[in-house]
Amino acid sequence: MKYAITDKCVGCHACQLVCPNQAVYADPDSSGRFHIHRRRCSGCEGQYAAPQCASICPIEEAIVNELNIAVNPRGSLTGIGASL
Repeated sequence: MKYAITDKCVGCHACQLVCPNQAVYADPDSSGRFHIHRRRCSGCEGQYAAPQCASICPIEEAIVNELNIAVNPRGSLTGIGASL
């Protein structure tokens, strides 16, 4: 698994629409939640310069890498410092 979606996800479907491997799927038990299939996710290596899910996600801290580090950390999208 390269990436995972956290509980900060708001269910906007953006990541599902751009994933080249169809690795993003809706949680059948929780409306508005998405997950990334661990075997399908390649992190877009060899396909794109950056992971497409993280490139389009409008929510900070909603997608994490394999080290559980937010790909779009707090402040990265809003320009507001992470200290808030």
